[in-house]
Amino acid sequence: MIDPDTQAGWAAEAEEEEEGDAEDMPLSMRLSIADTLTLGNATCGFMAVYFSTTGILIPHLQGSDESGMARHSAATAVILMLCAAVFDLFDGLVARKLRSSPMGAELDNLSDLISFGLAPAYFVLVYGMVADDAHQRVSALAAVVVLLAVVLRLARFSCVTLKDGMFQGMPSPFGALTVVSIVLLELPFVPTLLAIIGVAWLMVSRVEYPKPRGVLAVAMLGWIVAAMGLLAAWAFDAPGGQLLLQTGCALQVVTGAVIPLFATARRVNTFRDNRREARAAQLP
Repeated sequence: MIDPDTQAGWAAEAEEEEEGDAEDMPLSMRLSIADTLTLGNATCGFMAVYFSTTGILIPHLQGSDESGMARHSAATAVILMLCAAVFDLFDGLVARKLRSSPMGAELDNLSDLISFGLAPAYFVLVYGMVADDAHQRVSALAAVVVLLAVVLRLARFSCVTLKDGMFQGMPSPFGALTVVSIVLLELPFVPTLLAIIGVAWLMVSRVEYPKPRGVLAVAMLGWIVAAMGLLAAWAFDAPGGQLLLQTGCALQVVTGAVIPLFATARRVNTFRDNRREARAAQLP
């Protein structure tokens, strides 16, 4: 025999436990709008690897001489990395405006590792396999350096607390686009290799970079859209497309080199000002 009162009590307790689980579990598993944008970032990074493989590497291994398909695939891969940067820009803005899920920070790091670590490193690796003057093993080593630099940078970003409005080291999206720009410039192998390693060093350095907020975020978005247009012009062999692309890539590389110089000059000026103030305070 089953006691109806006891059965009712068990049923009530079971319902309360289920309601409690329904309230607790979905909070940690529910995706916010910012998380959805972050997943878009990861998707773009993976698809960039896909187009680099199917459109550049496989035709090269099969002995195909069709350069147009490789150009379109290279442009598509880089455009996808640019789209990943747009998703990365907006997921931070949305997360600050709206509530983010507890796993938002972890999703962001994992997605950045795919789009701005794996994708550009793989692009360097493919470059080393298809370029006439490149050395495959050395290019593979440079690709590993880029990947590890992004891994170290993202790990440090999760552990170190910095002053508001600044990054320590070149941000991984900016570093990834700079690495890709160096490859697209089609410089001789040795300068290309040295420049790529230099960018990897900047990503793990202590050089301060401003966070893209306000006017800087708008300027960054405008630059990304312009870069997409340059890549499209180059992919479809528009008049002057090659020159426009190389100009845009050169601007990206120069910007990446100039910001550390400004940061260093600002740090030196701050040090001098502090010394002057200390000396003035010591005077009677």
